[in-house]
Amino acid sequence: MTSRQTVLLFSLALLPLGIAAPAFAQAQLLPPSAAPAPAAPHDDGGLTGSVTDDNAWQDLGIAIPTFATDQAVPTSADGGNTAALGKNLARVIYNDLKNNGLFKPVGPDALPAIEFAQVTAPAFDGWRGRSAEMLVQGFVKGNPDGRLTVGCYLYDVQLGSELGRQGYIVKPEEWRRAAHKCADMVYSRLSGESPFFDSKIAYIAETGPKDHRRKQLAIMDSDGANHRFITNGQATALTPRYSPDYRQIVYLSYLNGAPRIYIYDIGTGQQRLVTQSTNPTFAPRWSPDGKWILYSMATGGNTNIYRVSANGGPSQQLTNTPGINVGGSYSPDGSKIVFESDRSGGQQVYVMDADGTNQKRISFFGGRAATPEWSPRGDQIAFTHIAGNFRIAVMSPNGTGLRDLTDSWQDEAPTWSPNGRIIQFFRTERNSGRTGIWQVDLTGRNERKLNTPVDGSDPAWGPVLP
Repeated sequence: MTSRQTVLLFSLALLPLGIAAPAFAQAQLLPPSAAPAPAAPHDDGGLTGSVTDDNAWQDLGIAIPTFATDQAVPTSADGGNTAALGKNLARVIYNDLKNNGLFKPVGPDALPAIEFAQVTAPAFDGWRGRSAEMLVQGFVKGNPDGRLTVGCYLYDVQLGSELGRQGYIVKPEEWRRAAHKCADMVYSRLSGESPFFDSKIAYIAETGPKDHRRKQLAIMDSDGANHRFITNGQATALTPRYSPDYRQIVYLSYLNGAPRIYIYDIGTGQQRLVTQSTNPTFAPRWSPDGKWILYSMATGGNTNIYRVSANGGPSQQLTNTPGINVGGSYSPDGSKIVFESDRSGGQQVYVMDADGTNQKRISFFGGRAATPEWSPRGDQIAFTHIAGNFRIAVMSPNGTGLRDLTDSWQDEAPTWSPNGRIIQFFRTERNSGRTGIWQVDLTGRNERKLNTPVDGSDPAWGPVLP
């Protein structure tokens, strides 16, 4: 698969205004560039499957010069004026595409700046001389109301054609979202896959010594920026998950020593109790329609999986076998649940229907398998493969096709990017007990650590922001 074979259509449809997410962007009609649009491609059915060899993409040179401005006007966004902000926008786009590992971008710090008029009239010959294959150019303008208009264009340098353009009006404090949206447009146009840069991550921020860790809920952008603590650390917080509509986060709290499942409202900052027990309770997860919360609870020496309405009320027990049944995760269509159980003598992965029927084991390879999480695409299950070390691995929903993606000392708790392309997890350092948030591509390449202000565990990747 090459970039030329991907879908070449793009949309300027209005984005819905933010709900719980910050009131962000309206797509704006941008002036067309002087470069012609390419001819409609032959419809080859688009990309299929989940695992591809991306060597060809890694050689794809993308030039991303500083976004131009018609005049440098003061703004409260990073940089202080629109001219400086233009470079910051291009840097965020460069880092998004570079850290993804699929492309070979060159950023604004290594490229000449362009004039405002060149945004829609690229100097293709000059970029060809720099061996650029793709070109991302854009502009930022200050509006009379203090907001910013950001325009983003994607060009095929070799063909001298425009591949796509999008624009947004944003508040100054939300300028990074415009950059992420631009990176999403470039990624989707060149890969044919769904984007994921404009998304957020919830995780557990950890501080303190190994035997007395303080764990509090925190959220951040997909690249680690805009970090914010949600809880104050007075009660231990664990296993957060974003709701499908991005309005809420469900998590487990040990307020006053008792396990309670809370739902935190991102828009209001308020939280409400879903269920509580004096028994150990674990791993709350949303159903795809946001109506149910799965969780596990230990009673009488056994642990079983339950579901409760997201509005609270009585719980329904879904498993009822001796041993430990824990870590339920719905399939994308909500019809099935993957979970971990030791009913066969060791931790293995099982699948059951959403009502608890038809339970069957799917993992039969060497070692143990824990913390399964169904891909948003539905065709893979990520889990912790315990075979000596703790590794992040994937397999198909029928248990075949095992692939270890990492091989460190202790990697666990995978969570999928919104497009099912990247897996995030946390890694514990041997001896020190320090934890960090890491991610790896579905191919097993491009492993990297996200910067967080303190140690981090239990990451949960939310959907793409509206």
